Amino acid sequence: NYMNTKHPFDDFGINLFDEHVMKERLPHPVYTKWETATRKEDALDRPTADAIAHAMKTWAMEKGATHFTHWFQPMTGSTAEKHDSFVEPGEYGQPISRFSGKSLIKGEGDASSFPSGGLRATFEARGYTYWDCTSPAFIRDNVLCIPTIFVSYNGETLDKKAPLLKSIEAVSKQATRIVNSFKDKDVKRVMPMVGLEQEYFLIDKELYRNRMDLLHAGRTLFGSMSPKGNGISKHYFGSIPTRVDAFMQEVDKELWKLGIYAKTEHNEAAPCQFEIAPLYADANIAVDQNQIIMDMLKKTADKHGFACLLNEKPFEHVNGSGKHNNWSLVCDDGQNLLEPGDRPHENIRFLLFVCAVIEAVDTYPELLRMASSCYGNDYRLGADEAPPAIISICMGSYLEEILTRLEKGDDELEIEVNTTPFEIGNLAYIPKDTSDRNRTSPFAFTGNKFEFRMVGSSRSAATTNIVLNTIVADVLCKIADELAPLKYIEDIRNHSLAICKRILRKHNRILFSKDGYSEEWIKEAEKRGLANINSYVHSIDSLIDDKAVAMFERNNVYNYNELTARTNILYDEVIKDIKIEAMVLLDISKKVLLPALVKEIKFYSDALNSLDRRNAFFERKIDRLTSLLDQFDVRYHEFKEAFMKRKNYSDIKEKAFYMNDRLVKQMQELRNVIDAIEESISAENYPVPTYEQLFTSVN
Repeated sequence: NYMNTKHPFDDFGINLFDEHVMKERLPHPVYTKWETATRKEDALDRPTADAIAHAMKTWAMEKGATHFTHWFQPMTGSTAEKHDSFVEPGEYGQPISRFSGKSLIKGEGDASSFPSGGLRATFEARGYTYWDCTSPAFIRDNVLCIPTIFVSYNGETLDKKAPLLKSIEAVSKQATRIVNSFKDKDVKRVMPMVGLEQEYFLIDKELYRNRMDLLHAGRTLFGSMSPKGNGISKHYFGSIPTRVDAFMQEVDKELWKLGIYAKTEHNEAAPCQFEIAPLYADANIAVDQNQIIMDMLKKTADKHGFACLLNEKPFEHVNGSGKHNNWSLVCDDGQNLLEPGDRPHENIRFLLFVCAVIEAVDTYPELLRMASSCYGNDYRLGADEAPPAIISICMGSYLEEILTRLEKGDDELEIEVNTTPFEIGNLAYIPKDTSDRNRTSPFAFTGNKFEFRMVGSSRSAATTNIVLNTIVADVLCKIADELAPLKYIEDIRNHSLAICKRILRKHNRILFSKDGYSEEWIKEAEKRGLANINSYVHSIDSLIDDKAVAMFERNNVYNYNELTARTNILYDEVIKDIKIEAMVLLDISKKVLLPALVKEIKFYSDALNSLDRRNAFFERKIDRLTSLLDQFDVRYHEFKEAFMKRKNYSDIKEKAFYMNDRLVKQMQELRNVIDAIEESISAENYPVPTYEQLFTSVN
């Protein structure tokens, strides 16, 4: 009986057409051609594509799939798909299944229906999807999903995957050059590896449906603080509620079927907040998997009577949600270039790559601020375990001391660190890390990788990794050019140390390991000349800064037209996000909250009129409520008038700045009055679920 018992991992990867399945189902020459194509050593010919398509179709239909789709990631930030069935008419009109190499490699969608930022006119509708053969196909809901890029008729990139693949190629090429310079000639590729921690909220679906702001805007636009907030730390890493545990188990099982190593899950710091983290994968696969994870969370939540909130700050006063982007560089033979080893002061190659990252981050902090964020992330950054908007790097005390000595030209880089194992109970060996972790750092070295903590939970991780890969590639290219003429390893090592010293002396301002929340750091950062961009909208133009354009074009990731288009899309996205919030707040204020306040005033007025004498309590209460009514009336009409003035701005950038800098401020002022009204109205008369009800809805 035991031998017949189904193991929880028996279904791992059963819905993934990965290299193991391909090796089993494809003739060896076909598999070999696919392998060389993924390494960009050869191109796939039509017969090879036909053979792969036939094997893919047969496998998918055996698993119940009836349709296929080119699964792509347009500049909406989410995914898109158009389903086509395998069925076609046979020679005599009978239905047969067919899937050709042409259908596998190329599809067509309506490019004018997706954001293009001006790259495509409305009447220019043709757009193409092309198979990304480096990312495995998978089955979801009886549909074979084929990861693809999306480009226009003229070849402009209209998605996030194509530039991501280009950025991966750029950093791989330059990192490989440096590794080869250190006489490691067998390394052919260096892949950026990414681990994405995904935070999210769960609330009861019925309560969610009764909050118009959550339903349409993804975050609460009003709501006074609940007694259960961040201050109650029992939730963090606490026992997972039974309903949530059942939800998590189903998410895990479905992700495992897709070959996604869903590894870690736990309660996060805020009430109703949770986290899921898969194991590392190469950057392209990791971004694809994160898109699948976000979709899986939302769909599975719905099945379990929850709503999954991926907004960066759905609730004021408690933690927001991030998507921590853990990034490293790994050779095709498994070497992690950001692994310091037991003696990092002697690991010159490691120090060189670390210094390259330091230069890249200090040179393009505005780009990283843009790439990690969105309008919603502005509400999260700078508090409640989210890093501040100022970009800095925390290397940890041990490595920072080594870098400081290197910068000063100190020949003695070895330092004594107390790593004496802890003595705990009867455990023989509890190793101690060489440094602590800094939760307030936006960009921290955490052992053998950099953790970029600024990324917003709702964002596609593609843009973050496009920027990170490309800025590092650009610095690595300069370093590789310097090392190229050198023949002897000792000269290479000495010159590498000289490069590290030069970088550290120029870019050490970016290093900071203390409290990123402190007022002292804000002042210190200003002295150092570090950018403090509090609003995401003010970082968007960093994409078309001359320095950035030249950098992207040098590395063949974006051209000027593609960058300009993306700034237009981002400004338009900000405008639409704020417009939705404004319309929702105006609508719910007039139709729901105002009548509730009037009802409360009437309740106390009727109570007072029923008495045959004056009553100080009732009079004070009525005065307070009518005062709030007057404040509400003023703030509501000021906000409405400001909202209408957005139409005066025809320029998309000017409109985005107006809505972000003026309208959002007035929206907050109206919210302050609404929150005061909530605190003054009885539970019987308050018509929408409160924070307290939402926060206790998953138990």
